[in-house]
Amino acid sequence: MKKFFEINEKISRYRWVICGLLFAATTFNYLDRAVLSILMPRLREMFEWTNTDYANIIMVFQLTYGVGMLFAGRFIDWIGAKWGYTIALTLWTVASTAHAWAEPMGEFFLPAFQLVGLALPASVLGFMFARFMLGIGEAGNFPAAIKVTAEWFPRKERSFATGIFNSGANIGAIVTPLVTPWIVVNWGWQWAFYLIGGISIIWVPFWLWLYAKPKQMLEKGKMNQAEFDYIHSDNDVETSELSVKEEKVSWLKLFTYKQTWSFTFGKFMTDGVWWFFLFWLPAYLKDQYQMMDQQIMIPLGILYTMTMFGSIGGGWFPAYFIKKGMEPYKGRMMAMLSIAVLPLVVLAAQPLGHFGWWVPVVLIGIGASAHQAWSANLFTTVSDMFPKKAVASVVGIGGMAGAFGGILVNKVAGWLFDYYDALGHITTGYTIMFIFCAVAYVVSWGVMKLLVPKFNPIKDL
Repeated sequence: MKKFFEINEKISRYRWVICGLLFAATTFNYLDRAVLSILMPRLREMFEWTNTDYANIIMVFQLTYGVGMLFAGRFIDWIGAKWGYTIALTLWTVASTAHAWAEPMGEFFLPAFQLVGLALPASVLGFMFARFMLGIGEAGNFPAAIKVTAEWFPRKERSFATGIFNSGANIGAIVTPLVTPWIVVNWGWQWAFYLIGGISIIWVPFWLWLYAKPKQMLEKGKMNQAEFDYIHSDNDVETSELSVKEEKVSWLKLFTYKQTWSFTFGKFMTDGVWWFFLFWLPAYLKDQYQMMDQQIMIPLGILYTMTMFGSIGGGWFPAYFIKKGMEPYKGRMMAMLSIAVLPLVVLAAQPLGHFGWWVPVVLIGIGASAHQAWSANLFTTVSDMFPKKAVASVVGIGGMAGAFGGILVNKVAGWLFDYYDALGHITTGYTIMFIFCAVAYVVSWGVMKLLVPKFNPIKDL
């Protein structure tokens, strides 16, 4: 460890400025995404939604987000992270504020849906359209961020950098329940979307001013040669920015690699757990503990504070094994196995829930923290295995699978909650969902290890 810091004292640290920009963008990404879940109990009563109505609104976002990630990854590999990220964030900012106009938008689309025999409330239609546009924009965040991480960090630092910027998701999830109820009480629910959604746009000028590829920043004097050499110190596959012309990667060819399917399965199995926690926890606290909007922000703040430490700690964790002499991928998989065991504590959330809301919140917080630690490492397996020119595309493929997994999880959740609520036993529905959330990671790790048992980087792209 001492040697590591002695090396870093001799080089500039501009890569951490870039990491800070990724952190800010991811924070805004989750701020905009989470407002609906905080307002869900209020909107459900105001517009008389069923749990299935809410699940359908979520499903539209996840479907668009998933398909959008597939194309966003390809688009960002083509246009580059600088302008790809700018376009994505601008689009999701506009879409986030559009939620405030959901009901009039729904009334506009209502006649068309009635013509094809779909009888949906205007409010549901309006929120579905707003989430549709939000999904398209937000799909660009992670393909762009992981591509930038691959460009700016050596392999041994990538999971740590990913853990740091991914912790922005937790900051967003912490801030949203703190500020949203206050905005609603003082100005109304529409202003929660106006203010929280609109603030994201301040990021764009800083990004355009501060970001470029390492070679360009070296030429501008923003970083020194020592940092440039350090960033590229373990690139045994390729350094795409050093080549004059970068070949485009065949999209279909990416599906022929087990490494792609390993990452894709990991996302499909586990992303739904995070989506479930993000979209249903406020409803869970209200259904099971009769909490109101202002009361919900305390347990959510506790839970997402825990996940912030999980994200950063999980990103650092592989370094423990790498210091023991393991190559980065093996160290990452060992860390992921340890992390995969932690969510099993969620199995106790319902049996011990009679002690008070804080017990399931802490146990779910451990599981959600493990998810963020898992996610930081899962994303980094892509840059471990694939050349930089393909990173965003592979992340997009896996992101689409993760979103489809989230659609399935939340659709099943909505159906279960309506079914058991009608029977007067909604707690049974939550118990079933918590069982899945607990075991998903162990199953995922086993399949990933089976597909890619050892470090096997792609060299023929």
